[in-house]
Amino acid sequence: MKETAMTAMIDMHAHWRPAEVADALRARTREPRIVRNPDGVEVMKSSPMSEEPLAKAFDDVDFHLARMDRQGVETSVLSLLGSFCWIEAQPPEVAGPLCRSVNDGLSAICQKHPGRFAAYAALPLTDISAAGAELERALGLPGMIGAQIPGNYFLTRKDAEAMRPLMEVANRHHAVLFIHNGPRPGDAYPKVASDTDNARRRNGTLDMQASLSSVMVTLSLTDYLADYPDAMIHVHNLGGNIPYEVERMDHRSLLDTPNEELPSSRFRRARVYVDWSRSCTAMPLRCSHAPRGPHSPKAQPPNLLRPASEGGSRYGRDLVRSMGAVGGTSGAR
Repeated sequence: MKETAMTAMIDMHAHWRPAEVADALRARTREPRIVRNPDGVEVMKSSPMSEEPLAKAFDDVDFHLARMDRQGVETSVLSLLGSFCWIEAQPPEVAGPLCRSVNDGLSAICQKHPGRFAAYAALPLTDISAAGAELERALGLPGMIGAQIPGNYFLTRKDAEAMRPLMEVANRHHAVLFIHNGPRPGDAYPKVASDTDNARRRNGTLDMQASLSSVMVTLSLTDYLADYPDAMIHVHNLGGNIPYEVERMDHRSLLDTPNEELPSSRFRRARVYVDWSRSCTAMPLRCSHAPRGPHSPKAQPPNLLRPASEGGSRYGRDLVRSMGAVGGTSGAR
């Protein structure tokens, strides 16, 4: 019997806590921030009620590589953890240098460990022109394959208009935009207050999945992406539930608008890809082509996003160790 070669596993949703922002965290007056506790020891406070030793507050490359090896992950694509995305919502003169520092640090990791890491850029989102310029710059760095963008920018087609400058850059460079649940600068977030019953469940499951599903409707059931055929869009966490939602959309479509094309047909044509949440690790997502761009071939993971049938790679789960409480400070701005 012919043996089937194992395909490499790529973790497309690997969040990172960069030490490059430590000084900025010390300067903050609200969480997340670095402060001295009553014993005079520096700690990271991700919420008013939690703290952890500074030695554990940032990610370590060797620790991450060891975990990848244990779990059979060949390549991790790094992106900012939500509780660090506050850097993108600062005034442009603050956000710009912080994002550049983070992106340079991510690229350095990719260069030092070729083939093991790629990364999504952080962007100064309070100035979309500056964000576009930083995306252009970052895509010239080894290992950078695109950028992470807050999902609230794509809740509706009207919301998504603000992202056209970034879409144009991504399209020009054949880059990937990783759309992750999160607020735009100035958005009230999280939507459910922390003193509400089951706030973590409501924010971290119900609201997150509903918001991301709205993102998928914008990207798959409108013509928004028509002008960007060479950009790849990656939306997180929906591999488990979007099939059921599309089935429901088809059912309602047959009842309400039987002469319209079924939503499922339009979803299948859309150049939008999803990863799987923690509960769906046994069901890898297979994608159709590899992102291209000016980043170093050594830093580009082999066969990234190509279908397994063509010798490509399979997605792994979200391997992140979340430091922020959903419903508390995760994604704090």
